[in-house]
Amino acid sequence: MKWIRTLLTKVEPIQAGIYQKQSSAQDQPRYRIHLRLQPDGSGVLVVNAATVLHLNPAAAEYAYHFIKGTDAVVAAREVASRYRVNESIARQDYTDFAARIQTLITTPDLDPVSYLDFERVAPHSADLMAPLRLDCALTYRLPPGAPAEYAPTKRVDRELNTEEWMRILDRAWQVGIPHVTFTGGEATLREDLVQLIGGAEKNGQVCGLLTDGLKLTDRKYLESLLQSGLDHILLILQPDNALSWKAIQTIVPADIFMTVHLTLTRQNQATAAEVLDRLHAAGVRSLSLTSVDAGISSASLRNQAANLGLALKFDLPVPYSIDHPVAQETSEDAVPSGAGKAWLYVEPDGDVLPAQGMANQVLGNFLRDPWDKIYRH
Repeated sequence: MKWIRTLLTKVEPIQAGIYQKQSSAQDQPRYRIHLRLQPDGSGVLVVNAATVLHLNPAAAEYAYHFIKGTDAVVAAREVASRYRVNESIARQDYTDFAARIQTLITTPDLDPVSYLDFERVAPHSADLMAPLRLDCALTYRLPPGAPAEYAPTKRVDRELNTEEWMRILDRAWQVGIPHVTFTGGEATLREDLVQLIGGAEKNGQVCGLLTDGLKLTDRKYLESLLQSGLDHILLILQPDNALSWKAIQTIVPADIFMTVHLTLTRQNQATAAEVLDRLHAAGVRSLSLTSVDAGISSASLRNQAANLGLALKFDLPVPYSIDHPVAQETSEDAVPSGAGKAWLYVEPDGDVLPAQGMANQVLGNFLRDPWDKIYRH
């Protein structure tokens, strides 16, 4: 009987690897989708080189069939067989998944990491083939007047040139890293920043920028970054600097997702609540909070952010500080659990660290060493 044969047929797992799909010339809007299937069945889906979605095995299989153009009935049958769910439910889930992807394709200013309540896998728990993000410190140079402790200048003796950074971006894509952020120092001091963003965009990588934002007050310069393919901005707020607020006013109306980073200090903690109110009034909707002192509590500010509708981001890089040398990319004052696994940090000379500030744990050099040596260190 057919139903018995269906039950007894072994469904082979989908092979881990990279799968991609691009719209045809007549499709509007145009789109491109990349899926990285992990050995454990989970997946990383990159939509329009602008949004990364971390998918559990069932959702990852839906993404696979969407890319392959599998008929909905066939896709539902395979998913139902693999996960022992009702076939009609699987078909409805697949239809809903395809509709959500269409929404992602047509929605501007998306969060670079997750959106639309997709079924998720915890990124740090997955059996990753490669990191989910590469933080590229293009330079440790700082703008005039910036405190010297904001960059570990003693760590490197040279900066990679444009061609060398392009090779790093290409290699990162080849090994399966879908998301890069440019940081520093101050990354906008690199004259080739627009070109490097364009290189990431050409590959299909989601591309972010960690910056003090002061150069982005120039609308023409901001537009050049957007046109080259920049997907999101993490702006380091200087609450007492009028140019910092002007940068926010310039960026908010632009077609790009922005998170504002506020470092809590003993000097600004008394006025931090007022700063959050002002950010909300300026149209900011995403916030990153860290502190330079474990004794400074951000609990009340987190509650205030929730009440204001400010989404808190703990999975993006933060500015370097000698007082807090390891990027606090979780809500805990500790080395992030994803360091060296979910993300890596590349210094201006190409040396790879598990995370910012972990200079005593050089994993290798991105240009000179084999990938297995760097990532399986």
